Amino acid sequence: MICVGGSVAVSGVLAHAPVFTAEALRYTAACLILLVLARLTGRRLVMPRGTEWLWLTGIAATGLVLFNVALVAGSRHAEPAVLGVAVACVPALLAVIGPLLEGSRPRAVLVAAALVVTCGAALVQGLGRTDGLGVAWAAVVFGCEAAFTLLAIPVLGRLGPWVVSVHTTWIAAVIFAAIGLVHEGPGAAARLDTEDWLAVGYLAVAVTAVAFVMWYSSVGRLGASRAGLLTGVAPVAAAAAGVLLGGPAPRPLVWAGLAVVAAGLALGLRGTKAETKAETKAETKAETKGTGTHRRQATHPLTGFSSTTFQPAPGPCGQLMAAGRPAGQATSTTVASAGGGAPREALKNSSGAHQTS
Repeated sequence: MICVGGSVAVSGVLAHAPVFTAEALRYTAACLILLVLARLTGRRLVMPRGTEWLWLTGIAATGLVLFNVALVAGSRHAEPAVLGVAVACVPALLAVIGPLLEGSRPRAVLVAAALVVTCGAALVQGLGRTDGLGVAWAAVVFGCEAAFTLLAIPVLGRLGPWVVSVHTTWIAAVIFAAIGLVHEGPGAAARLDTEDWLAVGYLAVAVTAVAFVMWYSSVGRLGASRAGLLTGVAPVAAAAAGVLLGGPAPRPLVWAGLAVVAAGLALGLRGTKAETKAETKAETKAETKGTGTHRRQATHPLTGFSSTTFQPAPGPCGQLMAAGRPAGQATSTTVASAGGGAPREALKNSSGAHQTS
């Protein structure tokens, strides 16, 4: 998010350049960089299959292409702060919808933290002036920014952040190239000067190749709710980059917004850790009370959702249960978590193996 926030000032360089062609070059370069890095680091890039292509195309079409088109069109009817506030509202949506797609329930502390971060980001950027079309394009920006994360959740479990990043970038490059060819002509790339090429290079490396992998890795490890809080860092980084590039020092209202963003991040990250620990402890106690079982977490290889396996606990209680069970009865059962599809049972015969006559 620091890279994304810092790109605001860099993107201004391309304001008078053939933007669709520049975006096509940006995503092409980013895809090639990701492929080279994957090869050098020995990462195996699995091939998407079936409906996974639809999710990846949806990410590229909305989160990459339509998002940038909305920024360009919206800037003609609204000040940048209006579009920035639209992006700042995304954490609240991720805090509510993200957990549902991940097979869990939204946590009140994360929703509250997301709202605090959104308010802080709005203070940093200000509100700005706009007309009716500007508001409409700001709503499109909001939806596309959320889709960039939400549409990736169903495929991150099997494909991983690298594969998602590689395929969304080349799909976006193809779409932008087609738009640029129609609206800017085949010779548009020749109109890019040195500053434009430097801006494209920075956007390709820092804001796309690096940022995409880091973002999707965060979503996979932290969950959409907690990762969404980090979008509040983007306006903070944008304000800092503006000062470093010779802009004026932040006003008192901006400093207040920075403090509010920091408070929201602290609330969400600290609250999530404590709440998750208490929730896990309560669930384990309720599930194992009086049963002599213990719980083991596993991850479904296709969906990425977790499952819980209950097995006889070691010790006298577990041994007593195993000894008192009739021959042939299962000693472990796996229950799929919400969102993981139909339950799968892992049955283990008490004799250790099936006998055939």
